[in-house]
Amino acid sequence: MSVTLTSYGAARTVTGSKHLLEVGDHKILVDCGQFQGLRELRDRNWQPLPMGVETVILTHAHLDHCGLLPRLVQQGFRGRIFCTQATAQLAKIVMADAGRLQEEDAERANRKGYSKHKPALALFTEDDAARATLLLQPVGYDRPVPVAPGVTVEFLNAGHLLGSSFARVRVDEGNRTILFGGDLGRYGRPVLPDPTPVAEADVVLLESTYGDRLHEGHDDEARLAQVISETAARKGKVIIPSFALGRVEELLYWIGLLESQKRIPELPVYVDSPMAREVLQEYRSRLNELDPEIAQMAAQAGSHTRRERDVMAFSTARLRVVSSPKESQAVQESKEPAIIISASGMATGGRVLHHLRTGLPDERNTILFVGYQSIGTRGRQIRDGAKFTRMHGEEIPIRAQVASFDSMSAHADANEIMRWLSNFTTPPKLTCLVHGEPGPMDTLKARIERELKWTVKTPTQGERIPL
Repeated sequence: MSVTLTSYGAARTVTGSKHLLEVGDHKILVDCGQFQGLRELRDRNWQPLPMGVETVILTHAHLDHCGLLPRLVQQGFRGRIFCTQATAQLAKIVMADAGRLQEEDAERANRKGYSKHKPALALFTEDDAARATLLLQPVGYDRPVPVAPGVTVEFLNAGHLLGSSFARVRVDEGNRTILFGGDLGRYGRPVLPDPTPVAEADVVLLESTYGDRLHEGHDDEARLAQVISETAARKGKVIIPSFALGRVEELLYWIGLLESQKRIPELPVYVDSPMAREVLQEYRSRLNELDPEIAQMAAQAGSHTRRERDVMAFSTARLRVVSSPKESQAVQESKEPAIIISASGMATGGRVLHHLRTGLPDERNTILFVGYQSIGTRGRQIRDGAKFTRMHGEEIPIRAQVASFDSMSAHADANEIMRWLSNFTTPPKLTCLVHGEPGPMDTLKARIERELKWTVKTPTQGERIPL
């Protein structure tokens, strides 16, 4: 029986994770994510997805891994989407939010006439997203389940996001194991557990986002305290474009810690993202799945009820989760120093654009990036020193301070990747590097070949690899 692998996304680029595993006549798609960043990548979102897919395996709920599931359903897919329980809950939130934003962006473009397309269309709708959620099949960690004749999948905790996983796929014929790495988490970080060690697999798909660099030392609290304190002294706002999944929770953890240590003033902290509000509730309700430190902190609040402990987790002295567009506008117009956390993390859409639009021209403010900024995104443009950025058809001057650090990233750096690979007792027959830009990917490939002597490939878009 032939077994082949074709990457339809995250092939020598960071976004759009999509890998087709063909086992005989059966087609299994691992992840179905959106492309983000450069226009040439985003245009791929409109291309037809692989035909004949029977089953989807979803490693986690980030948009670049699940964001085209509604479009796959729109195209006619009616099979099951296997994932962990937390991923199922988060993916529902992410897909619904993405569908709503797609429709809002199309409506705004048509109303203001700044789209080249007449009319501008939504990539998919909220209804498409709702249909996709009906196909989600939650599965517990470390529990093999059949996904096709002679094929099983088992999810292992990847430590990257609540519910994130490595998908270990076993093909009975030939006793072959393919490990789809999803995104690899980090070691010794708050909120999330360390990634699960894996001892062997015949084929490994591994991300390479930070394959050519190391994260700065674990001084997140010191650097964050400095940015917040200096901005508050200028009577400005700290505006943080943040991924609604995972990053918001870690930011609230650090801000709450700094407040308790009296290292920053107690400022209003606004979480302005409808999706982040729902995600925060999921994190608070699943404290037992997070880092033991979080569970211990909750346990120490023993005199409180379970609901009270859940609400206390990921909180600050003056936390306010913004609900309505009217509240969001009031935050934008306020002159009071504050911390504003809003999606999207690469400033490609969502409510953060409105905060940036009013905040970028004011030199008292600080725009703080705490996650990866893909080539071609507005976040990358601002981080790299642009003097203007275009939003909703207008040129916005950038006079605010801009700060950036990757030490809060949920992606493993080069040393952490090598540390995780060191758990293998037998070298894989093939390691495929995905989810990375060419520079980091090629650097990591050379390092693995040099230090571990493994066979490494970097698949190109649409390349078919026999396994």
